Amino acid sequence: MLEEVESNLFRIEVPLPENPLRSVNSYVIRAGERNLVIDTGMEREECWSVLTSSFDRLGVRLDRTDFFVTHFHIDHMGLVASLASPRSKVYYHQPEADFVAKLNERARLRSVLSTLARQCGFPDHETEEFVGKHPAFDGTAPALPQFTILADGDPLEIGDYRFECVQTPGHTIGHMCLYEPAKKILVSGDHVLGDITPNISSWSDEYDALREYLRSLGRVGALDVELVLPGHRRIFKDLAARIGELRRHHEARLEEALSGVRGSAKTAYGVAAQMSWDFTAPWERFPVLQKWFATGEAWSHLKHLEQDGLLRSETRDGVVLFTA
Repeated sequence: MLEEVESNLFRIEVPLPENPLRSVNSYVIRAGERNLVIDTGMEREECWSVLTSSFDRLGVRLDRTDFFVTHFHIDHMGLVASLASPRSKVYYHQPEADFVAKLNERARLRSVLSTLARQCGFPDHETEEFVGKHPAFDGTAPALPQFTILADGDPLEIGDYRFECVQTPGHTIGHMCLYEPAKKILVSGDHVLGDITPNISSWSDEYDALREYLRSLGRVGALDVELVLPGHRRIFKDLAARIGELRRHHEARLEEALSGVRGSAKTAYGVAAQMSWDFTAPWERFPVLQKWFATGEAWSHLKHLEQDGLLRSETRDGVVLFTA
């Protein structure tokens, strides 16, 4: 689907085959000398076909187009290296530019994922299955492009739009939104979604993803916004109401996580199995990738509770156990 959201600002709904998210929103700002594309979809033929045919309809030439990446997830940046021409700038942010450079080697990424799965308590056979099916290995960009780094507060001007970069860590370590104060538009990436809750996973003792996410919600909540352009699903308007819903969601998640470790030590995998999810089947019937994302969310809430002194963790044979 291709639609004009504002004058010369278009949304392209890019399909994500065999993915529960179904699609990703790519935004195109058409201007005189240079165009801008925000997020791209995966390195798959289905994504390429929809994007390039939409560019043709809009009269957008790739040799006159730059790109902005909100965050490193493959459904948002997988195609950028293939679409960018030698004349294109690919705008990105330093925290994740460093991160993706380290994990761009598949062997290293497999090792990292396997170690994390063991820490979380995944059974060995599920670890092997999920590493083989992880989206990072499906639609991976063939090479990293040369990035033009933008920092928090930096301007990005394109046509009649004067954006400000707003760093919003949480969903990922360096996630960045774009805010247009004159038009009161927020391009929110996966920081704030209208119909689904962004996955908040944390895999480091040094990074409390949930705390960072809640702080980032407060930051965008202070902006004067009338229109939110999210990375998935519908465009929406009432940012304040949605932020309130997301805060209440995570308050309930924290209580679920804390209840999950009362009485006995549990892994993040074990806690996730007891939490409530939109996927209504029993935990044993969850697809392994859904178990991974659910366990990552459980882990981030458990680590947040640990930092607040409400539980503790210990590592036994490479497996992390949480106790109230």
